[in-house]
Amino acid sequence: MGEFLSDLTRYPFLQHALIAGVLASVACGIIGSYVVTKKISYIAGSIAHTVLGGLGAARYFQVVHHWDWFEPLYGAVLASLLAALAIGVVSMRARQREDTVIGALWAIGMAAGILFISQTPGYNEDLMSYLFGSILMVSAQDLWLIAGLDLLVAIVGALFYNQFLAICFDEEFARLRGVRVELFYLLLLCLTALTVVLLVTVVGIIMVIAIITLPAAVAGAFTKRLWHMMVLSALLTVFFTATGLALSYGPNLPAGATIIVIAGAAYLFSVVGLRFFRSKH
Repeated sequence: MGEFLSDLTRYPFLQHALIAGVLASVACGIIGSYVVTKKISYIAGSIAHTVLGGLGAARYFQVVHHWDWFEPLYGAVLASLLAALAIGVVSMRARQREDTVIGALWAIGMAAGILFISQTPGYNEDLMSYLFGSILMVSAQDLWLIAGLDLLVAIVGALFYNQFLAICFDEEFARLRGVRVELFYLLLLCLTALTVVLLVTVVGIIMVIAIITLPAAVAGAFTKRLWHMMVLSALLTVFFTATGLALSYGPNLPAGATIIVIAGAAYLFSVVGLRFFRSKH
């Protein structure tokens, strides 16, 4: 921990990693609370796995066709938004096929990413960094994109808080009150897609669902109102990210995996602790 704090003042890559974690925590707190409340973590998982297809395609066109402007995160944003819209439309129009479409997008996204990566000449970047996170490799340019996406998610989430709240708890009541349920459901999925892209840089594709849901689940155990849950979830995500970075730095452990272990331990502790406390009272 001491080594991390000392090097944090000297090395820009550590500063970038910490800033990325803090920025991503804002969107994670807001959207994670919606995902947990609405119980759509399986949809978020499918969106997360299509991100690899976007990342691989972007790198392929960047290297092979010299699209220098087409950064991997741009491809991730495009792929995740397309997946969110596809899943949303299917879930609203043909619910009996929803699981099939989610599973298909999950598999196709991963497979397409691997194919693009295998066909990219001179591609030396480790695939594991996308799958398990590469927060220590976040650049200043990535930070600007993360900050922009984060601001967009926060603004839209705040502007339409009441509409999202209504569709999370009672779609039929929301529809009777004149809320355009389908529109806001698609918008929520798109915001989830952007949040997934933010968090892929922190913990990777495989563990992104854990960091979306675990802080929100812990926060939900101690709060009664949704906006309280969002604030506490965002603060917990900052704590998990910063602590995971600090603890993984000295022993040279994977930062993403360390963050998830801490978040998972906090969740288990909160569940067991609450049950023990309630049994005593």
